[in-house]
Amino acid sequence: MAEKGELLVALEQIEKDKKIRKEDILAVIENALVSAYKKHVGRNVNVEAKVDTVTGEMVARVIKVVVRDVVNPLLEISIQDAKKLDKEAEIGAEIKIPLNTQDFSRIAAQTAKQVIVQKIRESERDLLFNEMKEKVGQIVSGVIYRIANRNFIVDLGKTEAILPVSEQVFKEKFNVGQHIRAVIIKVEKNVKGSGIVLSRANTDLVRRLFELEVPEIYEKVVDVVNLVREPGIRTKIAVLSHNPKVDPVGACVGVKGARVKPIIDELRGERIDLIPFSVDLAKYIACALSPAKVVSVAIISEEEKKAEVLVADDMLSLAIGKNGHNVRLAAKLTSWHIDVKSEGQRKQESDEKVERQIEGLEKLEGLSEKTIAILIKAEFTNIEKLTLLTVDDLITLPGVGPKTAEKIIEASKKALKNK
Repeated sequence: MAEKGELLVALEQIEKDKKIRKEDILAVIENALVSAYKKHVGRNVNVEAKVDTVTGEMVARVIKVVVRDVVNPLLEISIQDAKKLDKEAEIGAEIKIPLNTQDFSRIAAQTAKQVIVQKIRESERDLLFNEMKEKVGQIVSGVIYRIANRNFIVDLGKTEAILPVSEQVFKEKFNVGQHIRAVIIKVEKNVKGSGIVLSRANTDLVRRLFELEVPEIYEKVVDVVNLVREPGIRTKIAVLSHNPKVDPVGACVGVKGARVKPIIDELRGERIDLIPFSVDLAKYIACALSPAKVVSVAIISEEEKKAEVLVADDMLSLAIGKNGHNVRLAAKLTSWHIDVKSEGQRKQESDEKVERQIEGLEKLEGLSEKTIAILIKAEFTNIEKLTLLTVDDLITLPGVGPKTAEKIIEASKKALKNK
């Protein structure tokens, strides 16, 4: 062990460099002294050890109980022998007998050194764990140095991390030795230190890339209201500006795409749709289906969050997207169920509905073909609506008098009742 004074200097340096409290190391050394002495003379002994916090000198003492007749010499001392050490010793009291630490100090030094090294390693692991724990959700860069069962082991400099196959993007290909950027999604303690899990598929990767490339997002002038992603295919981001002079989409795209292009390149060509957030639900849903242009949006049910979107015939496939990914992401972004229909589909559905209603009209009892033709021409084909009309409403139709009007209403009510 170090000579007087040197030990404390060394401990203070460790405390400074490794952030381990000097008191904690002193406690380790004291325990090492106790363990060393017990190995020297036997485990069934009561011993204490202290390190002088000023000089660094080590002192060890055996503690024995003063008795009249000694049964266990390791733990007991006779009153006669105790009086030789302390004239005021009494039966039942404890007496502390100084030890010559030179006999076992080498063993204590080796034990203490091993424990201190171990404590330094633990401290470094804890510091690294705490440092990496604070970086969850942040982007890190590293080099792939090994591939194990399709999982990438990434060297981050101070430590290593794993990019599991479940967090990789199916379209991306990386090789050993290649630089890679990913987001930390989990940090756990394990035997080797910190178990760091990375992801290239997580939405936070896109979010952090925009924070890096778009100062307005980093400075909270522009907010990312929501972000949804199908990794490797498409990402939709709803953005909102807190400054009326700042266009949120324009800020994210940059001049000639200068800001969004590096992000697309990093994501290996993944499509990115920037959506201006709006409290006008119809407008927001229409924008969410970008790049498709929407003709109209009808809110079917606010309670069930259902909306129907009408697009031109040549926009239907673009609005839905390959394997439905565009409309699926739009639904996730807005939290609404979106039913997309083309104008052709809407016309066909409308024609089929009219045909069914005409078939229903033709089955009405007591009405002539002429009367039915008048109703069809006037587009009065819905039987339910006919039951709600009055005679005055119907006699406005050419060729329909009061009696015919009554027949129409009566026949409609009868058909609805029998439906």
